[in-house]
Amino acid sequence: HLVLRGLEVHDVSGSLIKSEGGGNGIYCDCGGDHVKSRFDGLLIENCRLRHTDRNGVTMGGYWSRADWHPSLHVVIRGNLLEDIGGDGIVPIGCDGAVVEHNILRGGRQRCDDYAAGIWPWSCDNTTIQFNEVSGMKGTKDGQGFDSDWNCRNSLFQYNYSHNNDGGFMLICNDGSAKMPYSLGNIGTVVRYNISQNDGERTFQITGPCRDTLIYNNVFYTGKGLSPYAVQAGNWGGDWSDNTRLVNNIFYVTDKMTFDFGGMRHTVFQNNVFHGKFVHKPDDASNDIADPLFAAPGSGGDGLATLQGYRLKHGSPYTHSGERIENNGERDFGGRRVPAKASPTIGAWQAIGSQK
Repeated sequence: HLVLRGLEVHDVSGSLIKSEGGGNGIYCDCGGDHVKSRFDGLLIENCRLRHTDRNGVTMGGYWSRADWHPSLHVVIRGNLLEDIGGDGIVPIGCDGAVVEHNILRGGRQRCDDYAAGIWPWSCDNTTIQFNEVSGMKGTKDGQGFDSDWNCRNSLFQYNYSHNNDGGFMLICNDGSAKMPYSLGNIGTVVRYNISQNDGERTFQITGPCRDTLIYNNVFYTGKGLSPYAVQAGNWGGDWSDNTRLVNNIFYVTDKMTFDFGGMRHTVFQNNVFHGKFVHKPDDASNDIADPLFAAPGSGGDGLATLQGYRLKHGSPYTHSGERIENNGERDFGGRRVPAKASPTIGAWQAIGSQK
């Protein structure tokens, strides 16, 4: 029952090197060689962090499966992070952590190693929702969100990612790290998110990540951007297995490229690909017609600016998606998603303006 609320942390001149420990705006650690300790009821809420090096909010603890003793009931909520040197918010060694309603503007501003916006590391059952990440700098990662090493059942929903150099999302696992230290990356779910004008790649999927499900998201890129839709890698010598993408809309002004490398059992069903694509998946259930967004590309700062990604009346993709079990029950805007009928493709069930 530890609470950090309403703190203002600024101008922290810490190390910018992750391997040397880095520096942090807020850092919560627990340990014990003989008697293990952990956080139970840690709340970090409504804090403001400005110009902190290297990181914003991070944790320590028991991250190895060999001595697994995760922190419980960790909530990181309603915080504003601006001008962060490296990573934004990173829960570590937790079970059931919730990271929600946070805003990160400008991460990886000064570090030269790998950093992303909001991501769990060595965590189970993490929920990351209603967050906004923008302005991540560079392509050594540089994504808004990341499902990372030794994580199971990570859920990313109702988030907004925009103008991040590295792209929307990294999903990764080091194939050389085995038990008893790491179980790998298993069971990531990415649903009802919106990505606008993210850079290098919409998804980077590297290493032997397993059983990933990506559905009912919207990915929009405007003029001057030609990212990878999927860029595969074999971190640690292996590729992902069983990745499924369903009911998503890829809306491209210039072009997108798919590079699946050695990914195994990758399935695309009932997705929309509007624009020019290189090596596009050819499953017959996918389509290319204009989804008829109300105002594509009109998102600004804040989740409330994304009404333009509703579909207009007459869109061919209303109530035409594939049913998903355990679908979260609500869409990006809070409208109910039908459990026994075909949902609308994309992040919104509601229909937008004709204008």
